[in-house]
This record gives sequence, C-alpha cells and structure tokens, in this order.
Amino acid sequence: MQIRTLGTTGPQTSALGLGCMGMSALYGDSDRGESIATVHAALDAGITLLDTGDFYGMGHNELLINEALRTAPAAAREKARISVKFGALRTVEGGFTGYDGRPNAVKNFAAYSLQRLGTDHIDIYRIARIDPDVPVEETVGAIAELVEAGHVRHIGLSEVGAETLRRAAAVAPISDLQIEYSLISRGIEESILPTARELGIGITAYGVLSRGLISGHFSRDRKLAANDFRGMSPRFQGENLDRNLDLVDALRKIAEQKGVSVAQTAIAWVLSRGEDIVPLVGARRRDRLTEALGALDVALDADDLAAIEHAVPADAAAGDRYPSEQMAHLDSER
Repeated sequence: MQIRTLGTTGPQTSALGLGCMGMSALYGDSDRGESIATVHAALDAGITLLDTGDFYGMGHNELLINEALRTAPAAAREKARISVKFGALRTVEGGFTGYDGRPNAVKNFAAYSLQRLGTDHIDIYRIARIDPDVPVEETVGAIAELVEAGHVRHIGLSEVGAETLRRAAAVAPISDLQIEYSLISRGIEESILPTARELGIGITAYGVLSRGLISGHFSRDRKLAANDFRGMSPRFQGENLDRNLDLVDALRKIAEQKGVSVAQTAIAWVLSRGEDIVPLVGARRRDRLTEALGALDVALDADDLAAIEHAVPADAAAGDRYPSEQMAHLDSER
C-alpha cells in the first residue's frame, strides 16, 4: 500500500481511505455483514484511514466501525486511523436541521463518539459544516482543547473556503481539509487547493466517483430507493443525468484503451493531482473495494491526462453537487 501524509502536521495514512457513510445511511439499504467484511478487507489490503460521521445513521456507523475493528486482527486494528465528522443536527425522522459548532457542543459530540467507537481518542476530528452562528475560531479552539487533553490527535476541517481555512489555521495546526473533489467536481482548484498547499494542509477528497455517477456502473434507467440521497441530487435528475452519463461514456473509451475500469480511471485521476491528496472511496462491498484498489496500479501519463481533460473538461458537469438547501450550508461554495 502506498503511503501519503496529511499535510505538514497530520498523520501518515494509506494513499486511499475508506469512506464508511454508505454502510449506514443515504444510499439505500446496506448489508451489515458485508459492510464489516469490507472494512476487514480494506484493513487487510493496507487501508488505514476510515472516515465516518457521528450523524451517519445517528451513531450507527460509529458502532459498525467499533464492531469491525474489534473483530479485526490486532495488527490491523492498531494501524487504523479514524476520522470523524460532527456537528450535524438530526430529527427522529432522519432530517437535518442545521449544525452546532459551539465549544460545549463540540466536547459533547466527542464524548459520545468516543463511547460509540470504543476508543480513547479520535485520530482526526472535524465539524461537518461550519456553524454560521459560531466563529470557526471558537469551534477549532474547542477541538484544540480536546487535542491537549489527549482525546483527539489531529484537527481537520470539512467543506470550507480559503478564507475560513486561513482563520482556522491561525488558531491551531490543521491536518487536512475534507472536501468533494473529482473529475466533475473541481471547484477547489481555483483558490481552496492553492491555499491549503500554502498552509501545509492536506486534502482528503470525498465523492471521487461522484456518489457512483462516474463509476461506470450507473445506468440511465436505474431506479433509486426512496431512502437513497441521490434521488434528490440535481446531478442525477432528468437531462442532467443524461448529460453527465455522456461524460462517463467519453471517459469509458479512455479507460478501455488502457484496459482498466471507468472507476479506476476516475480514482487514478484524483490520485494524480498531488501527493497531498488522499481519495476516500465509498465502497460498501468487497468487489467494489477490490476495483477501487486497482486504481493504485493505474499510471496516467501526460497524454492520458490530456485525453481525460478533453473528455471531461472542468465545469462540464450538469447540475449542482447538492440540492439547493444543502448547498447553502457549504462555506466552500461562497
């Protein structure tokens, strides 16, 4: 397994991380046994970074990771690094009602996560979205106190813009910024990525397959379950879906010429963007994990990258990456 370092102050991790959200929420029903087997397979393959959120299934995902790590070989368990997002406020029905970044709330969320995870520390802790009513300095300061107390190892951020990144980094060392980055989500390239690099902050890139849209496995006639978030996502709607899958068809031609899959090509493209970027793959099954791991062996030369750029130009995607009410919560989009 290739190794990368998250920023100048963060931990070393595997070059690919495993995003665990889909094992508990937002992509329809999942199989608990297969989910745990997938975590075990990831650890066995050398993946060390497991990404979760305390609001994924209202704690379900943290409990699942707890079970997976407890039943994994000790050597693999000791190498695992857990990244946790917090702050999202949920309803009994599963809705989202905002974010809470107050210092006391930060410490409360952490206490519950430590209990569910069954660990004495969280490797990387980050608020999922900036609370507009609480200065980021206060939220980061509270996490810094958790670091000082030994409950957290590193401070991360999620979906923040360049200005917020600077303000946060002035308070305490930031290991990484978790943010969507893929062939069809390249908004960070203008100012966020350069600022992160200037400040020595790594990137953990989620959505590298755009929630399966550019995986090569999504079809125009696919019916999504009622509890699948993608049913409300603009990029999966009507003409937007058709236009986006046209981009996938163009990417498929390049992948076939190289003898690899569409998903492997898309993941390899993110890997090629820099050693300071760690893609998170949201595999929920072992076969999808195996396919994603194959991206580590895909070498993209200058001609390949030019061909990919021609097939899928920046800003070619149709539709926003979230519904409008969720886009409003993204500091990174302001």
